[in-house]
Amino acid sequence: MNYKTFFTAMMLLLTTGVWAQSPKSIICNPDGTVTFKYKNDNAKEVMVDVQFAGRKPMTRQADGLWTVTLGPVAKDMYPYCFIVDGVSVMDPENPQYFPNEGFKNSLLEIPGNGDLPHDIKDVPHGRIEYVHYYSKSLGATNNAIVYLPPNYMTDFQKRYPVFYLISGTTDTEEVYYKVGRVNYILDNLLAEGKAKEMIVVLPYGNPTKLCLNNGASANNGLPATRFGGDPFSRDLIEDLMPYIEKNYRTRNDRDNRAIGGFSRGGNQGLFNGLSNLDKFSYLCSYSSFTSTDIPNVYDNADDTNKKIRLFWLGVGTDDFLYGNARDYMEFLDQKGIRSVKEFTTDKFGHTWMNAKYFLSKTLPLLFNKKAAEAAMKEAKPAPAKTGQEQQFTPGVMARLFPKHILSPEYSQDSIIFRMKAPDAQKVELECEILPDCLPMTKDADGIWSVTMTDFATETFKYCFIVDGTRVADPQNMLLSPDRGFKYSIADNPYGPFSFAQMGDIPHGRTGYDLNRQEAWYMSPTTGQPMIPVMIQLVPGENDTMESWFKLGGADAIADRLLADGNTRPCMITTSALDFMGQGGMRMPGFEPRVLRADDYPTWSQRRRALLRLLVKIGKEPAPEMPAFGGFGGGGGFGGGFGGGDGF
Repeated sequence: MNYKTFFTAMMLLLTTGVWAQSPKSIICNPDGTVTFKYKNDNAKEVMVDVQFAGRKPMTRQADGLWTVTLGPVAKDMYPYCFIVDGVSVMDPENPQYFPNEGFKNSLLEIPGNGDLPHDIKDVPHGRIEYVHYYSKSLGATNNAIVYLPPNYMTDFQKRYPVFYLISGTTDTEEVYYKVGRVNYILDNLLAEGKAKEMIVVLPYGNPTKLCLNNGASANNGLPATRFGGDPFSRDLIEDLMPYIEKNYRTRNDRDNRAIGGFSRGGNQGLFNGLSNLDKFSYLCSYSSFTSTDIPNVYDNADDTNKKIRLFWLGVGTDDFLYGNARDYMEFLDQKGIRSVKEFTTDKFGHTWMNAKYFLSKTLPLLFNKKAAEAAMKEAKPAPAKTGQEQQFTPGVMARLFPKHILSPEYSQDSIIFRMKAPDAQKVELECEILPDCLPMTKDADGIWSVTMTDFATETFKYCFIVDGTRVADPQNMLLSPDRGFKYSIADNPYGPFSFAQMGDIPHGRTGYDLNRQEAWYMSPTTGQPMIPVMIQLVPGENDTMESWFKLGGADAIADRLLADGNTRPCMITTSALDFMGQGGMRMPGFEPRVLRADDYPTWSQRRRALLRLLVKIGKEPAPEMPAFGGFGGGGGFGGGFGGGDGF
């Protein structure tokens, strides 16, 4: 058995199953209505804020349960939260949430019984990998998510085109995965023969936030809106694309690259695509527009049209960006630049319902010259201007993105936590590593704060308690992936195992399989034949399969120790694997080491236990290579995994 055969077998163990989770707090009724339930004995007033209905008051029952029934509503996915005495609170009973830098919403999913593009069907599924890479343009470690099609691990000779797909303002790189469901949409299309196999890369659209240790952006906390020479564009072209093309089996020419995105991501996608027509020939914008001042593009229509295979623009007529998007479409028409235009009227404006719908329309056209050209030939001009179109103005910007509150604010010896709750009577900070809550004080602007000096470089869970109600930090995009209430994560960039401080070292890949509820990590290649150590990390009672990585830092710890030569290559998984060799014989080095989260009361102690285990492994002699077949054929464990041929 060679390395690639082994790796394929391991990955196939992690790519099947069905994801089915129904929160107790939501009932999807047969008549299309939805009943929301929320338990809070301390609340005086509770509303539910859901995308299809807005804010609606809930009624308190005799047992303290707050309820309301809304709808009927079309089957889809909708963000929602509870407003408890004026404070936004995620649904503590719902495992699905909307990843975002700021607002904290849960996700209501009304399944479509197989008739929605993003429904999870019994078809072959691709794999999701989380990657870290050193960005020279940023001077820091950045992150992205990569979707690999179902056949990627079965045909090691095939290379694939790449679609760079960017989320919107304040979204994290997870949104096109957990909310946009690009992986399931593409899985379904591939199973029906309606799309080409491709790799999809989901970048983080606001990398400036990662570069500043206090978590603020360069624009006083406001989202990045400038394009051209900006940090995202430099990182995309100079760092992320070379990383992808080195580490994955890609086709590296303009006809095999596409770029697009939603909202700000659409702007970033169009700008970078049009500015680099030597690298991209498929461009997609979902609910967005971009600069009308890009040299050598708009005033050279014939040349531009020859270079673009697909120029696809979609927006809802009820979107607050509709006026700007329509104006951009008209501008292209006036310049003689061809583009496909699509409009919706029934998906609640600037929403991810639109983003998913637009994906389902464009994915079949990507890397398909015949289908793309047919769509371009059928394109119609922009609709005439009526003067009633919504426009994105500075006032809209200020309303959508109010003044930034910095929390947590890190230094080498302290952390400042802040939360705005002007009507609250009492706010406290709860931390898993402290025996008692810390009282917070309110300033004249209604912002509560507290400074913590003990354990400042530890990684730990925390939340605010606002008049008796637990609330995740609204300003912190790091959420603990717990089964119940989701705490925020304090992860000081000055900590010893922070990705931000690692510099230019090799990184492994981490995957989360939502179908099987399993996670895994493969360490980067060392270039030497070596049997990987198998480690099973058992989640705690209230943890999910993501907890050991996003909170426990298993991937970061392993990367750092391996780079320093203090451990051996490893495969870490939350699933119970007992790999047997040929003839059913147990293979040396594959007896999994097991670490159970519930053996340790805090994540700080769990991280230390993993650190001790990995260091211990590093001091042990590596087992001899098996006599049969030999692992590592042609490069050893990791051969090609991080090499130039892209595993």
